[in-house]
Amino acid sequence: MKVVIIGGVAGGATAAARIRRLDEQAQILVFERSGYISYANCGLPYYIGDVIHDKEELTLQTPESFYARFRVEMKVRHEVTAIHPDRKKVTVKNLEGGEIFEESYDKLILSPGAKPTQPRLPGVGLDKVFTLRTVEDTLRIREFIERHHPKSAVLAGGGFIGLELAENLREQGMEVTIVQRPRQLMNPFDADMASFIHSQMRKHGVRLALGHTVEGFEEREGGVDILLKEEAPLHADMVILAIGVTPDTGLAKEAGLELGIKGSIVVNDRMETSVPDIYAAGDAVQVKHSVTGESALISLAGPANKQGRIIADNICGGDSRYFGSQGSSVIKVFDMTAATTGINETNARKAGLDVDTVILSPMSHAGYYPGGRVMTMKVVFEKGTYRLLGAQIVGYEGVDKRIDVLATAIHAGMSAIALKDLDLAYAPPYSSAKDPVNMAGFLVDNIAGGVLRQWHLEDLDKLPRDGSVTLLDTRTVGEYSRGHIEGFRNIPVDELRERLDEIGKGKPVYVMCQSGLRSYISCRILEGSGYEAYNFAGGYRYYESVVDDRVLIETAFPCGMDQ
Repeated sequence: MKVVIIGGVAGGATAAARIRRLDEQAQILVFERSGYISYANCGLPYYIGDVIHDKEELTLQTPESFYARFRVEMKVRHEVTAIHPDRKKVTVKNLEGGEIFEESYDKLILSPGAKPTQPRLPGVGLDKVFTLRTVEDTLRIREFIERHHPKSAVLAGGGFIGLELAENLREQGMEVTIVQRPRQLMNPFDADMASFIHSQMRKHGVRLALGHTVEGFEEREGGVDILLKEEAPLHADMVILAIGVTPDTGLAKEAGLELGIKGSIVVNDRMETSVPDIYAAGDAVQVKHSVTGESALISLAGPANKQGRIIADNICGGDSRYFGSQGSSVIKVFDMTAATTGINETNARKAGLDVDTVILSPMSHAGYYPGGRVMTMKVVFEKGTYRLLGAQIVGYEGVDKRIDVLATAIHAGMSAIALKDLDLAYAPPYSSAKDPVNMAGFLVDNIAGGVLRQWHLEDLDKLPRDGSVTLLDTRTVGEYSRGHIEGFRNIPVDELRERLDEIGKGKPVYVMCQSGLRSYISCRILEGSGYEAYNFAGGYRYYESVVDDRVLIETAFPCGMDQ
């Protein structure tokens, strides 16, 4: 059996190694357009930032080491220019020598990945305007920085690459601005949770120009002007486009393979394309979102590696299936961590799901043990069924652990209520006896049992201010004096029982505190005394982050930068 693989990074390299482990006699040939195979794509920004010092550390294997271990021929700097399914051959060009030849196959695997989205804008080709996708892109950017010592950079796009680059360039002392049309960074997060990411970026000096449209680039005064729609241009010494990626599927289209979202390759759960004996994996394929069941594009390394393994199994006579992508991801934002899994509230509602959320601010570990820090968790679930749909966490230590527990729970089909029953490891330096994941389950269980009624930030403007409801803030007098929502009166929770006569009966009471805990206790006191009480999800800390962020997005250009 002869297997030809197009693309030698995540999916392609994984498939090649797995095929060899399953079939010692197979002939395996990989064509990789770049000069590198099996490289750590996610590590590229950290090489630019000199966190990773040696470029050799970016490549997990070389063509030589891969051949020595697996007897797989890795042909770098070779580009497949055409696929001929009728003849089961591919046309290949040697990019160094210029030679063009055909190669036959019994099985063909497409793992071309995705390419940086290149908007059709004036000035995209300027030598100070970069994209970042390959090792070669990384070396060009780092060489430019080492040679020219730029003092400022504008990043067009605020996804994973944009944030990682912003941090690494900022750590080198550069002035960094992120500009993009969407009004929030990190689309997998809801806007309210993204506000905590925005705050962290601003805290570390990254300027945010959100809600602004880039219209082109012009060279000026040794740097680049970034032209914005209806705004004065920004100026920087260099620009990096991190707008996103597009499936690199020109070959598949020309070969007549069925295509889906944004030209991605349609595959079944065995990773087979519409053409017999051709498989596809990685960023180029359309997958099923495992939570919604809808078609999706999810460009992450984990799914690509799993898909490569599944293809290898099936080529070698097995029957492995890919059940969809959940979108679990984590990112370092300076000293903060942000992570997500499943779907967010925004996309759940777009998918037509009737959802609710709980928002909580637990400590990373036991409060009496030194060093604990607050994290903000948002858990999304379906009303009525309490099916767990997704979660987002922003904080410091322990964020990755909790998101992985929640990702596992979603994959297992657990209800949000069942989170309360998980038996999770506890010691004071690592967690609390009631882990944050358990706490989320307790909240949902209280909602299901009618013990907790919530109100959310989007309900604030709808609350009547005519005296027909009572608005109550149960924080301390000092906390209240440092900031509160207009119209909310202050009765600290520990004084509430003695001051119930100040709250008129027969009217709903909308309660809030700093994080949601004291207001929940207040709601139970009120309910036990004959009142109808509703607890604010997230607390004043959450409210302040979201509202302050909205103001900064509206008024700062960008983030205080002079026009």
